[in-house]
Amino acid sequence: MAALGWLTPRRRSATARSVLAGEASAEAARKSTQDLPSEEPAFPVHGDAHAAAFFDLDNTVMQGAALFHFGRGLYKRKFFETRDLAKFAWQQAWFRLAGVEDPEHMQEARDSALSIVQGHRVSELMSIGEEIYDEYMAERIWPGTRALAQAHLDAGQKVWLVTAAPVEIAQVIARRLGLTGALGTVAESVDGVYTGKLVGEPLHGPAKAEAVRALAAAEGLDLTRCAAYSDSHNDIPMLSLVGHPYAINPDSKLRKHARRLEWRLRDYRTGRKAAKVGIPAAAGVGAVAGGTAAAIALHKRRR
Repeated sequence: MAALGWLTPRRRSATARSVLAGEASAEAARKSTQDLPSEEPAFPVHGDAHAAAFFDLDNTVMQGAALFHFGRGLYKRKFFETRDLAKFAWQQAWFRLAGVEDPEHMQEARDSALSIVQGHRVSELMSIGEEIYDEYMAERIWPGTRALAQAHLDAGQKVWLVTAAPVEIAQVIARRLGLTGALGTVAESVDGVYTGKLVGEPLHGPAKAEAVRALAAAEGLDLTRCAAYSDSHNDIPMLSLVGHPYAINPDSKLRKHARRLEWRLRDYRTGRKAAKVGIPAAAGVGAVAGGTAAAIALHKRRR
C-alpha cells in the first residue's frame, strides 16, 4: 500500500484495525474517482462543496446483502461448490427474516468470499461484478432511497456508498447507480491478484465511521453539513458523525436510538410511496425537492 500521508492518526474510540480499514477504504475510494475521466455536466449544478451524503448499502439502498448476491453470482460461474452456496443461501435467508446484520454470519460470509477470490485478478472480479449487478441486484434497489441519493446529486453534492461489501463490488454498484463512488472492505492484492487477506478488518461498525472521517478529511468536507443513511444499529457510529443522520428501514435498536435523538426515520418496507420521503436538511430545499420528484417520476416511467 502507498503511504497514507493525508490520513488522520488513530483515535481512541476505534481499534487500530478499524482505523486501518477505514483509511484504506477512503484511499481506494478517492483513487477510483480520480481514475475516472472527468466530464462536464450539460447543466452544471453549483452546490455545497463541503457537504456530501453517505449511504449504507445492505437493506438501505438495496434489499438484502450485496455480498450474498455476489456469492450467488460466483457460484453460477463455478467459483465454488454446492455446499458453499448452501451457506450463502442460509445467511441470506437469515438476513431477510431478521432484517438485521448478524456479525457472526457476516464474518463467515466474508471469510468464505476471501477464500473464494484468492488467486483471482481484481479486474476479473470487477468485470464479473458488472454482470452480477444486472442479474441479482438491479431489481432490488429501493426506489425511495435511490430518490434520496439522486436528490443530493441534484443539489450538487457528492454521494458515497459505505458498505462492508468488497470495495470493487461497491464501486460497480455506485457507478451503476450514478453515484460518486464507494467506501468498502479492502482486500489485499499484489500485482492485481487477491492474496486472500484483508487490509485491516471488514468495513463494519466503527470502521465505517473511520472511513467516512478519513474521506471527509481528504475531501475537505464539513461533517456537520453532511448526511448519512442506514438501516442498522451497527452504523450508529457513522450516523453520529454527521449533522443530518437518517434511519432508513431501521432495525429495532436503531429505531429506538433514532427516536430518542429525534433523528429522521424512513421505512420503505411498509409500501409507503417514495413521494412521502422528507427533504434532507443538508441540501438546498428547491434542488432537493425537484431532484426527488424527478427521480421518482423516472422510476415510474421505467416500470
